[in-house]
Amino acid sequence: MMRAILASMTALAVAGCSAAYSGPVETADAAPPAVSQSMPEQMASMDPGDSILFWSDERRSAAFRDMESLFPGLEVAPANTVRAFPRGQSLDAETVAAIRSFMADTQAGGVMVLEDGKVRFEEYGLGLGAQDRWTSFSVAKSFTSSLLGSAIEDGFIDSLDTPVTSIIPALAGTAYDGVTVGQIATMTSGVAWNEDYTDPDSDVAKMLAIAPVAGESQAVTYARTLTREAPAGEKWVYKTLETNLLGLIVEEATGKSLAAYAAEKIVEPAGFEGGLFWMQDLTGGNIGGCCLSLRLSDYARFGQFVLEGGDGVVPEGWFADSGAAQVSFAPNAPGFGYGYQWWSYPQGAYGAQGIFGQAITIVPESDLVVAVVSNWPTATSNAYRGKFRDLVYGIAAQAD
Repeated sequence: MMRAILASMTALAVAGCSAAYSGPVETADAAPPAVSQSMPEQMASMDPGDSILFWSDERRSAAFRDMESLFPGLEVAPANTVRAFPRGQSLDAETVAAIRSFMADTQAGGVMVLEDGKVRFEEYGLGLGAQDRWTSFSVAKSFTSSLLGSAIEDGFIDSLDTPVTSIIPALAGTAYDGVTVGQIATMTSGVAWNEDYTDPDSDVAKMLAIAPVAGESQAVTYARTLTREAPAGEKWVYKTLETNLLGLIVEEATGKSLAAYAAEKIVEPAGFEGGLFWMQDLTGGNIGGCCLSLRLSDYARFGQFVLEGGDGVVPEGWFADSGAAQVSFAPNAPGFGYGYQWWSYPQGAYGAQGIFGQAITIVPESDLVVAVVSNWPTATSNAYRGKFRDLVYGIAAQAD
């Protein structure tokens, strides 16, 4: 019965969102790619016990390439001007063999390597092709961070020091009262949270299944259930809800859905070839912390856009600051940290990463971008993540 109620509420909420964001947003130069509503014929269950986190390998593999058939979302058309990457010199045979071995060992659906804006490697697995899309999971967090930068550049948000409650008054009186936008961006709010992907009773498993409240974002509804465990700014805990709140902050500040703003600030300037699908929650808002779908080449295009600085789209130095360790993980993990929704790595590298093996890693000193999409057998794997970093550093060493 509850599933039927949620499905009905979803349809109503999404219908309202469609009216708000039906069509392209005019800009001073040209209309950005069009944005349209996408609705599945039959929506997948939002029951935490039947979450995609716990699906079989085969079921996940099918879902990861076709999220739009399972969940509502907003569809962004390809860029009006697609960025074409020229072919560069192929990587040496030893490195190619290492990438192919990595792909086979980690169930990768594709790897793409850009150096100096040229394609040095691009191959696919798991039946994926160059024209197919794959879901992002938390790689989406770094897209939301980019849109936060754009909202600051465009004057919709004053600064990272802006109180969250000045943009989302509904958070007044919750654990997020007294927290700044920057503390949300670095996940240092001090709010207690459980991000255990193996636990159906964890916050991350339950947050998108909470019953919608009329006139309120689902992210805010779940935030009301949380408590504080540390003063704001003093403790880092990884929380997908905080990126969902960050997405809501951008939507409230700009008056646009994340997808519509991304059409202007990411899809068009980065020159996406295959467009973008961005999932919505049960109240019709795009999910800032998860679940956009792109071609592998468009993940790489976003990485190249970030590497080049996003001139005029985000504040100067935004991506360098975002990829720097605003929170250091030393001494436990020297050289590692967390920035504004980006992970920082040794040797000045940084990246976006999501469960089940999605990643975009950027090595500025080598002018290198490496994108991978995967279907790991488990949501997280330090061993697989380490193998990918080692692979990237090996490619970077060859590039140097």
